[in-house]
Amino acid sequence: MSRFQIPTPIPGPFTFGPDSQRHPGVPRGSVTAHQTRSSIFPGTIRDYWVYVPAQYDPATPANVMVFQDGGRYVEEGGLQRVPAVFDNLIHQKRMPVTVGLFVNPGYYPPVTPGKLAADNDYNSGARRTGWVPSTDCMSNRGVEYDSMNDLYARMILEEILPAVGERVRLTNDPAGRAICGCSCGGICAFTAAWQRPDAFSKVLTHVGSFVDFLGGHVYPTLIRKTPRKPIRVFLQAGSNDLDITQGNWAIANLQMAASLHFMGYDYKLDFTDGGHDMNRSGAILPESLEWLWRKD
Repeated sequence: MSRFQIPTPIPGPFTFGPDSQRHPGVPRGSVTAHQTRSSIFPGTIRDYWVYVPAQYDPATPANVMVFQDGGRYVEEGGLQRVPAVFDNLIHQKRMPVTVGLFVNPGYYPPVTPGKLAADNDYNSGARRTGWVPSTDCMSNRGVEYDSMNDLYARMILEEILPAVGERVRLTNDPAGRAICGCSCGGICAFTAAWQRPDAFSKVLTHVGSFVDFLGGHVYPTLIRKTPRKPIRVFLQAGSNDLDITQGNWAIANLQMAASLHFMGYDYKLDFTDGGHDMNRSGAILPESLEWLWRKD
């Protein structure tokens, strides 16, 4: 095997391509908003959205892709625009028929009684972007996303997916399940697949926080010391990412890529001169999804 080579950062700026835009004649999937309480993270409430493609046929179980900080990814005019990208790629048969599950981190009351994710204060406020305002309630994001255990994966598998499965027929095949996130949501996506490769086989991380919040900095060594798992990983990272007490994000992502390379994983690294943001990941989302869902 060839040695891992540190890539030269791809320069910006990064802009949306046609696959991130709406086009006449492309069937449009539906998006519905929901809210749930968790017993795995007791006392938490979370908002989530479900995208169902127009091509969904209940006779055939659909693939599913989970997004952390889901409000950021589901926004029609946001930095990812996943529903539009899914519509275009599924229509072009560049990815399979896939249900999108956009899950926000849990939060603790107090909250305004009777308010659901579809209500105006959610659609215009911080929860829509995946962040919970401290004046309203307390977020459980750090615990859920940065922990190295299987609790978040269990919450998705035991609480969210069964609820969605009551309305949409989803596959149980890990080859038809992917998970994605940005920053701490990125390490959360990797942890879910690492802990449960029987449930998730595809991982997409955007400027993932593989640093020492709750021990995530050990992953590069852990990957090298653990028999290879049946997961495919796309890492998007930037050379001007954060550099703080808990670690250097750019170096951490390069170490992740080097370890995945060393162990012979099916992985891809996109390394730019970008920072800790969604600019590059949104611009290349169509290409990264096509790579992630390819059949070979």
